[in-house]
Amino acid sequence: MEEKAIYLKPPVWLPVLVALIAGGLYVTGKYVETRHMDQFTISIQGSGKVSAVPDIASLNFGVQTGRQKTAAGAMNMLTDNMTAVVEAIKESGVEEKDIRTQYLNLNPAYDWNEGKRVDRGFEATQSLVVKVRDLDKISAVLDAAVKAGANQAGSVGFTIDDPDELREQARAEAIEDAQIKAMKLAKDLGVTLGAMQGFWEDQGYGGPQPMMMRSESMDASGGYGGGGMKAPPIPAGEQEVMVNVNITYKIK
Repeated sequence: MEEKAIYLKPPVWLPVLVALIAGGLYVTGKYVETRHMDQFTISIQGSGKVSAVPDIASLNFGVQTGRQKTAAGAMNMLTDNMTAVVEAIKESGVEEKDIRTQYLNLNPAYDWNEGKRVDRGFEATQSLVVKVRDLDKISAVLDAAVKAGANQAGSVGFTIDDPDELREQARAEAIEDAQIKAMKLAKDLGVTLGAMQGFWEDQGYGGPQPMMMRSESMDASGGYGGGGMKAPPIPAGEQEVMVNVNITYKIK
């Protein structure tokens, strides 16, 4: 007797049930997760942002000796010029603890002539990072450094010296934002929020980018002061302290 194959068509609701058990659901852009059929969770993201005027300026200065016959000659010239620059910066109102060396280089100088290296002596360079706590003194510090012999100037950047209090405010705003969103979503779904199951936080900063400084007097006089430097206005603007949080709740 010939055997016949029998095919059973599953009910239309079975794929939906399988999908529900296998993973989670996205509801209005928020993730609803099911680890078990009797335990649902939702994860909500909240954001907080606090703005403040920076209270610290970070300035870059440098001295480059140009080509000198010997390494000792290059280092002696660098020492003399940089000592004068540091003293001028301190006299303009910057404390010694706010002046640090960014880098110090001593390199051989040479040219190439018909494929052959021709030694030309040595060149020394030193760069400083100067923290200015009184923003009204930025122009005075710039002027003092250039007049004293700084022939390289880099960027002027602004920052908030102690952002912890602002970060706490932004975190509180982010948590409140997430809680409001979670309560609204729970209401829309017809469920009740339960205990918090997880918390994640991300922090960031936003604000003006460092500005590159260049003085015409530096170019015209080889960087050793000349007729002095007239610094342009350097507004600090505002910076933002941002915190993003993600909170996971059990729902009933």
